[in-house]
Amino acid sequence: MYYLLAMAPQGGDGGGSMVSTLIMFGAIFAIFYFMIIRPQQKKAKEREKLLTALQKGDKIVTNGGMHGTIAGLDEKTALIDFGNNIKIKFERSAIASVDRPKE
Repeated sequence: MYYLLAMAPQGGDGGGSMVSTLIMFGAIFAIFYFMIIRPQQKKAKEREKLLTALQKGDKIVTNGGMHGTIAGLDEKTALIDFGNNIKIKFERSAIASVDRPKE
């Protein structure tokens, strides 16, 4: 019986510990949000904006490192001209970057 009484939780310090734990979890979530989640969302929005703003004649680089010029656009694909009358159709998501001339 003495052993069970010794194992019983003490009632004095439990409430403050719970509040500090919740504050700690909130702080960790805030750090993750501002350091990881928010920048990743901004980058995804910028990429979507880049892919929707593609125009015929833009010089691009694919994810595979191939350089070419956009010869035609569809809803989900882009026809890329690599020179010497070589044209290949790629998904828009395969375009890594766009090199537009400075105005």
